Amino acid sequence: MDEKWLDKQLANYPMPDRVKEEIKAELMKYDITKKKAREIIERCYSDYLRNLMEPGEAAGIVAAQSIGEPGTQMTMRTFHYAGVAEINVTLGLPRLIEILDVRKTPSTPIMTIKLEGEYAKDRKLAREVASRIEATYVSDIGDISVDIYKLQIILIPDERAMKRKQISREDLIKKLEKSLKVEVEDEGDRLVINIKEPSYRKLLQTVEKMKSQVIKGIKEIKRVIIRKEGDEYVLYTEGSNLKKVMRIKGVDYRRTVTNNILEIAEVLGIEAARNAIIKEALDTLEEQGLNVDVRHIMLVADMMTSDGQVKQVGRHGVAGEKISVLSRAAFEVTVNHLLEAAVRGEVDNLAGVTENVIVGQAIKLGTGDVELVSRIGVKSHGDGS
Repeated sequence: MDEKWLDKQLANYPMPDRVKEEIKAELMKYDITKKKAREIIERCYSDYLRNLMEPGEAAGIVAAQSIGEPGTQMTMRTFHYAGVAEINVTLGLPRLIEILDVRKTPSTPIMTIKLEGEYAKDRKLAREVASRIEATYVSDIGDISVDIYKLQIILIPDERAMKRKQISREDLIKKLEKSLKVEVEDEGDRLVINIKEPSYRKLLQTVEKMKSQVIKGIKEIKRVIIRKEGDEYVLYTEGSNLKKVMRIKGVDYRRTVTNNILEIAEVLGIEAARNAIIKEALDTLEEQGLNVDVRHIMLVADMMTSDGQVKQVGRHGVAGEKISVLSRAAFEVTVNHLLEAAVRGEVDNLAGVTENVIVGQAIKLGTGDVELVSRIGVKSHGDGS
């Protein structure tokens, strides 16, 4: 099949480039006549036209039904993350609600961190990256005890744990002195912290602060699991901080993902957030065995991100920003919306579906969207006037 001839034929049909490329790729596989190829292209074009949305179609309502109805079949439980038994992740309906409500932090934030070059191939190097990411607290690398009589805090470091986490004694002392603003005495087998103020309360406050002090790693990431997938090592984390993780040496930032949509919007921008909404919603539905056309989810994602910020599908976002007063009032907090509209002197032009249903008018959808005016009793002249 002649490629240039095919391109010329396909140029006559107003279809998306991706569809044309697909038709072209399939036709190039077979040795068929030009007449047959033309027939196939025409058939594809007629099928494409049949799949287009009709004018006046209720796109938003169909999308809402297509996501909402399967949502009633979803479970309400938290499951183990696919393939990683150690990490729990919210799935099913709670996760779908979380995505559409754009919660500031998901109930189970997780990251999938891909590594680059040698780090992906060598488990030892992957462990090094994991230790740089995972939050290491003082209690993870030593035993903390309190001497009430001398007003001292005593830390007995665990040398094996420090070696595994790649933390030197000097680094530990420097970090404690900087964060706690105290002097640390190294007595060989133990580190002693003297409290300057002779106060029992100050002693307890310093101990609490010391226990929550991160010595190494990223505070938000509580745990890192290393798994081998195919021929590379992948890190799964409990907790998320995309900005800091992307800066760590050995991390392939191009393939690293988080399930925190607002974090993605902040670090990578609104287009990335839109893609994240689509991916997370689709994955949540597919995990439950529900098949929803991606275009419905794309429409919702477009509405949520259309003005450059991620908005929830609720009264503080998409539904609360509708122009129609009656439509806003029909959704939630009815009295407040009506009072505010009355005070401002707002006018409702009854352009949408909800407000026309409320006042009992024909809704502007399908045939109701068409207004025909007929001139009755006027004879037309032969010249067409």
